[in-house]
Amino acid sequence: MLRKKKRNNSYYKSKERQRKKQTRENRILVRSKSKSVSKHQTMQSQHQTTSHHPPLPPSSSSSFKLSSTAILKDPKTTLSVVLATSLFSLVFFLSLFSSSSSSTIHRPEPDPFLFPKTQTHFHNAQNPSDPPPPPSIAYLISGSTGDSARIIRLLSATYHPRNRYLLHLDRFASRAERDRLAVNVQSVPIFNAAQNVDVIGKADFVYPKGSSSLSFTLHGASMLLRLASNWDWFISLNAGDYPLVTQDDLLHILSYLPKSLNFVSHSSYIGWRESKKLKPIIVDPGLYLSEKSSMFYASQKRELPNAYKLFTGSSFAIYSRNLIEFCILGTDNLPRTLLMYFSNTPSALSSYFPTILCNSRQFNKTIVNHNLQYANFDKPPKEEPRKVIPDDFDPMIQSGAAFASKFNLNDPLLDRIDQEILSRGRGDVVPGGWCLGEPRNSTCSVWGDADVLRPGLGAKRLEKLIVKLLSNGTSTTNRCIFE
Repeated sequence: MLRKKKRNNSYYKSKERQRKKQTRENRILVRSKSKSVSKHQTMQSQHQTTSHHPPLPPSSSSSFKLSSTAILKDPKTTLSVVLATSLFSLVFFLSLFSSSSSSTIHRPEPDPFLFPKTQTHFHNAQNPSDPPPPPSIAYLISGSTGDSARIIRLLSATYHPRNRYLLHLDRFASRAERDRLAVNVQSVPIFNAAQNVDVIGKADFVYPKGSSSLSFTLHGASMLLRLASNWDWFISLNAGDYPLVTQDDLLHILSYLPKSLNFVSHSSYIGWRESKKLKPIIVDPGLYLSEKSSMFYASQKRELPNAYKLFTGSSFAIYSRNLIEFCILGTDNLPRTLLMYFSNTPSALSSYFPTILCNSRQFNKTIVNHNLQYANFDKPPKEEPRKVIPDDFDPMIQSGAAFASKFNLNDPLLDRIDQEILSRGRGDVVPGGWCLGEPRNSTCSVWGDADVLRPGLGAKRLEKLIVKLLSNGTSTTNRCIFE
């Protein structure tokens, strides 16, 4: 019994030692866990302090604090909130962008006094003697460095509220010149009233001896197609050109002609041009370089094409809207094929449009072999016309042409044309039937209906020239001149 009692005592003592040992181990484990939790909380606090995410906005609402805490503790909920917030921000940004984009291309309505909504005095079916409504001309006026004042003068000399005008200073001009040109346009009240003058902000390089001049012309024409849908003819002018008739004269005569006509000087006789303009291969730096560079000429020459007939002419012409749309928007591949061919041809602009017109069944009956421009060439003729001199004034006016080229900077002949032909005061636009102001003041400071034309002697001279061009009975036959 004694032994049995001793064994029981030793058993209880052993159990007691095990219990105490387990208690000590549990205390150590609890302290270890406590330290681990404390360390984890410290690291988490440091991570939140250095995080790039913005803290939650302060709020006095305890419910908001609870919901925020719940969101932070639930990763799925946090991801959903972030995605929803990002999507909302994207939609909001796009809505702002679209609204700002639409506002940049928004144009105020023209002055209703210039374009009344009801037209009762033109084209009355009950009175066939009424004159037809006047057409509209899209002008592309371009220049280079130092030509800003010349462009403004040319714009004023050719201005009419019915027309469209796109002004361009090439990349040889500075950004300051381009900005000054835009400011000068904005300062003229009639330009703001009619909303028909624009300035190209992103300029092109234009090398007259290369193909970049053709690229620029097509670029300007495509912009005018987008800017307005109601013009009928396209005319590209440079700073050295000047009109010999008023716009009332020109619009009056054009209103009686088919809008499909193209006034283009052209010939299939290439002669000396064969070696100097068509066979050489060039690379125009204006097509691929962002700074001024010289033209690159290949050492070899190429044969003339036999898939189509080449025609040459003048870089100045009057093109119909139908032709411009055919070259830019048409489904026929001829314009694009010829554009690829002439991209490596010197003076491509003077041959591109005549070749398209005369190789197209759609247009070869719409061409008149005269560009309505007065230009005097030396003998033997050179590639470019010579500058106009004072002795050219009388033959220039009597020619009946609508434009003339080339004039020197501040040429006194321009002042004479302004005074004797255009009746234009210094700094003013050419007065027309839409001008209602007093002659002593600026006649065009008060304006009325832009459809009212007041043709003068220039219309009679121009009419005489066009009647002569169309009197040979070729109106319905192929007018392309093959030599």
